[in-house]
Amino acid sequence: MWSILLLVSIAAVSADPKEFHGDKVFRVFPQNEEHVEIIKSIASNTQLDFWAPETVSLVTVGHRADFRAEYEVVYDIQALLEKSGMPYEIMIGNVQEAVHTQRDSNIRAVHSYVKYNDLDTINAWSANIAAQNSGLVSRSQLGTSYEGRPIYLLKVGKSGSNKKAVVLDCGFHAREWISVAFCQWFVKEAVEKYGSDTQLTNLLNNLDFYVVPVLNVDGYAYTWSTNRMWRKTRSVNSGTTCIGTDPNRNFNAGWCTVGASSRACDDTYCGSSPESERETKALANFIRNNLSSIKGYLTIHSYSQMLLFPYSYSYAVAKDHTELNTVAKNAVSQLTSLYKTKYTYGAGGTTIYLAAGGSDDWAYDAGVKYSFTFELRDTGRYGFLLPESQIQATSEETILAVRSIATHILNNA
Repeated sequence: MWSILLLVSIAAVSADPKEFHGDKVFRVFPQNEEHVEIIKSIASNTQLDFWAPETVSLVTVGHRADFRAEYEVVYDIQALLEKSGMPYEIMIGNVQEAVHTQRDSNIRAVHSYVKYNDLDTINAWSANIAAQNSGLVSRSQLGTSYEGRPIYLLKVGKSGSNKKAVVLDCGFHAREWISVAFCQWFVKEAVEKYGSDTQLTNLLNNLDFYVVPVLNVDGYAYTWSTNRMWRKTRSVNSGTTCIGTDPNRNFNAGWCTVGASSRACDDTYCGSSPESERETKALANFIRNNLSSIKGYLTIHSYSQMLLFPYSYSYAVAKDHTELNTVAKNAVSQLTSLYKTKYTYGAGGTTIYLAAGGSDDWAYDAGVKYSFTFELRDTGRYGFLLPESQIQATSEETILAVRSIATHILNNA
């Protein structure tokens, strides 16, 4: 049934208009407040692209920080770090080379589960997989993006009455391509293994999975056409030429307090108001309208190899903390069992850093008890530029964790 999708063509993969030749990704280890101030000073005098944490305001003593610096300033930054005595590493020596080698060849399948696919290819795939598997998959439109693109939703599961449901979304942040690849792999797994895999068959018979293959469709398309490192949506902000909002700072969960920015030019810009973005509004409306059946919410991000649960907007302990921690522990145990990939788990605020306006916190407060954020591979060797050679292993191990969480939801929600 996949003969059409597997036809191989030699596609002219256009180079990114924005080039990253000579850009480097630094990892720094601030040992004291003076080191933190040095990083903040560098960031105030040059445009740094923070990868982890996502903004300079979250850089703290004793916690590593990863950032991309443009080639014009990399040697000055390196000299400053050397002079300060701050420990550091160069994680990626030439970002453009990493962008080029992320895709392992220019031979592109029309659609492939072990390659990164552009938005048009993903949309064609979602239509096809629903048409070819109508007893298990159906496609609808969740909403429309700022630039007018459809945001598709796949419902995966056997038809039945009064079924519990789990929402699974990918592609919140545009540059996190492995996230988008995982959602496609999840649907593939459901279609290929239904009827032969006992656990998965039981889950699909008794749960519906609402899968959003790409939420931030405008941003994702932009990473293919213009800027591979783009993170936000592509909405126009009044009063500034700076484009876009961070969709994962745009929900009404401690909105625009900690770990978010009110400056439209920043990557963690919270937006003009909660749910100001058409993409986040569409997702929030869908969850609100289906709260009676939605028992789980899984949002897929990268990178850091973490499984997080509420809260991230404060250090408050969620009322279901003990159970959520146990669910996360068991899911990570399943994930690690396959390839020994090490994951950290826990409440977002204490496990990584405070970040307000996230979809997982919002969903939890809205009544979706089993609300989790995945941060997929890796821990920084490639960061957002994880090679295609790791798509399969990443997806295979992550599905074990998703199965574990879904089984708990089925038995306990």
